[in-house]
Amino acid sequence: QMRLVQYGGGSVQPGDSLILSCSASGDTFSDYTMGWFRQAPGKDREFVGAISATVGGDISLTRSLEGRASISRDNTAHTLTLQMKTLRPEDTTVYYCAAGPERGTTVSRNSNDYTSWGQGAQVVVSS
Repeated sequence: QMRLVQYGGGSVQPGDSLILSCSASGDTFSDYTMGWFRQAPGKDREFVGAISATVGGDISLTRSLEGRASISRDNTAHTLTLQMKTLRPEDTTVYYCAAGPERGTTVSRNSNDYTSWGQGAQVVVSS
Protein backbone atom coordinates (compact mmCIF):
# COMPACT_ATOMS: atom_id res chain seq x y z
CA GLN A 1 0.00 0.00 0.00
CA MET A 2 1.18 3.46 -0.87
CA ARG A 3 0.89 6.14 1.78
CA LEU A 4 0.53 9.69 0.48
CA VAL A 5 0.97 12.79 2.62
CA GLN A 6 0.21 16.20 1.15
CA TYR A 7 1.79 19.56 1.84
CA GLY A 8 0.79 23.02 0.76
CA GLY A 9 -2.54 24.59 0.03
CA GLY A 10 -3.90 27.71 1.62
CA SER A 11 -5.55 31.00 0.76
CA VAL A 12 -4.31 33.23 -2.04
CA GLN A 13 -5.57 36.12 -4.13
CA PRO A 14 -6.57 35.84 -7.79
CA GLY A 15 -3.51 35.88 -10.01
CA ASP A 16 -1.26 34.41 -7.33
CA SER A 17 0.72 31.17 -7.48
CA LEU A 18 0.66 28.12 -5.27
CA ILE A 19 2.58 24.87 -5.01
CA LEU A 20 1.13 21.59 -3.77
CA SER A 21 3.31 18.61 -2.97
CA CYS A 22 2.82 14.98 -2.09
CA SER A 23 5.24 12.64 -0.36
CA ALA A 24 4.92 8.89 -0.94
CA SER A 25 6.04 5.89 1.08
CA GLY A 26 5.21 2.22 1.58
CA ASP A 27 5.71 0.96 -1.97
CA THR A 28 7.90 1.42 -5.02
CA PHE A 29 7.14 5.00 -6.04
CA SER A 30 8.66 4.65 -9.51
CA ASP A 31 6.13 1.89 -10.38
CA TYR A 32 3.10 4.19 -10.04
CA THR A 33 1.32 6.72 -12.14
CA MET A 34 0.81 9.81 -9.99
CA GLY A 35 -2.12 12.16 -10.35
CA TRP A 36 -3.86 15.22 -8.98
CA PHE A 37 -7.62 15.54 -8.60
CA ARG A 38 -9.88 18.15 -7.07
CA GLN A 39 -13.34 17.88 -5.57
CA ALA A 40 -15.76 20.51 -4.37
CA PRO A 41 -18.68 19.72 -2.05
CA GLY A 42 -21.51 18.09 -3.97
CA LYS A 43 -19.39 17.65 -7.08
CA ASP A 44 -17.67 14.68 -8.68
CA ARG A 45 -13.95 14.28 -8.31
CA GLU A 46 -12.33 16.13 -11.20
CA PHE A 47 -9.12 15.24 -12.97
CA VAL A 48 -6.40 17.88 -12.69
CA GLY A 49 -3.29 16.21 -14.04
CA ALA A 50 -1.18 13.09 -14.00
CA ILE A 51 2.35 12.00 -14.77
CA SER A 52 3.66 8.63 -15.87
CA ALA A 53 5.89 6.47 -13.71
CA THR A 54 8.37 6.42 -16.58
CA VAL A 55 10.87 9.25 -16.79
CA GLY A 56 10.09 11.23 -19.92
CA GLY A 57 6.71 9.53 -20.26
CA ASP A 58 3.18 10.88 -20.56
CA ILE A 59 2.06 14.02 -18.73
CA SER A 60 -1.48 15.31 -18.89
CA LEU A 61 -3.26 18.39 -17.52
CA THR A 62 -6.89 19.42 -17.58
CA ARG A 63 -7.70 22.05 -20.20
CA SER A 64 -8.75 24.56 -17.55
CA LEU A 65 -5.21 24.64 -16.16
CA GLU A 66 -3.20 24.42 -19.38
CA GLY A 67 -0.69 27.25 -19.40
CA ARG A 68 -1.27 27.84 -15.69
CA ALA A 69 0.06 24.66 -14.12
CA SER A 70 2.80 22.09 -14.32
CA ILE A 71 3.13 18.66 -12.78
CA SER A 72 6.38 16.95 -11.92
CA ARG A 73 7.78 14.08 -9.90
CA ASP A 74 11.05 13.15 -8.28
CA ASN A 75 11.51 9.39 -8.30
CA THR A 76 14.51 9.64 -6.00
CA ALA A 77 12.79 11.78 -3.37
CA HIS A 78 9.42 9.99 -3.87
CA THR A 79 7.57 13.25 -4.29
CA LEU A 80 4.92 14.68 -6.59
CA THR A 81 4.43 18.40 -7.21
CA LEU A 82 1.73 20.57 -8.73
CA GLN A 83 2.70 24.16 -9.50
CA MET A 84 -0.16 26.53 -10.24
CA LYS A 85 -0.10 30.18 -11.24
CA THR A 86 -2.54 32.87 -12.31
CA LEU A 87 -5.05 31.27 -9.99
CA ARG A 88 -8.74 32.01 -10.38
CA PRO A 89 -11.63 31.87 -7.90
CA GLU A 90 -12.97 28.83 -9.75
CA ASP A 91 -9.79 26.97 -8.77
CA THR A 92 -11.06 27.00 -5.18
CA THR A 93 -11.61 23.46 -3.93
CA VAL A 94 -9.88 20.57 -2.20
CA TYR A 95 -6.97 19.04 -4.08
CA TYR A 96 -5.91 15.41 -3.71
CA CYS A 97 -2.83 13.58 -4.84
CA ALA A 98 -3.23 9.98 -5.93
CA ALA A 99 -1.23 6.94 -6.99
CA GLY A 100 -2.24 4.09 -9.27
CA PRO A 101 -0.61 1.18 -11.06
CA GLU A 102 0.91 2.13 -14.37
CA ARG A 103 -1.37 0.69 -17.05
CA GLY A 104 -0.06 1.85 -20.38
CA THR A 105 1.76 4.63 -22.15
CA THR A 106 -1.02 7.16 -21.50
CA VAL A 107 -1.88 8.26 -17.97
CA SER A 108 -5.42 7.71 -16.74
CA ARG A 109 -7.86 10.56 -16.14
CA ASN A 110 -10.25 8.27 -14.27
CA SER A 111 -10.15 8.51 -10.48
CA ASN A 112 -11.22 4.86 -10.23
CA ASP A 113 -7.85 3.82 -11.62
CA TYR A 114 -6.04 5.27 -8.62
CA THR A 115 -5.68 3.15 -5.51
CA SER A 116 -4.03 5.43 -2.94
CA TRP A 117 -4.98 8.96 -1.95
CA GLY A 118 -3.59 11.84 0.03
CA GLN A 119 -5.55 13.54 2.77
CA GLY A 120 -6.47 16.55 0.65
CA ALA A 121 -5.41 20.18 0.69
CA GLN A 122 -7.78 23.14 0.66
CA VAL A 123 -7.07 25.86 -1.87
CA VAL A 124 -9.01 29.12 -1.62
CA VAL A 125 -8.63 31.81 -4.27
CA SER A 126 -10.45 35.00 -3.35
CA SER A 127 -10.01 38.74 -2.99
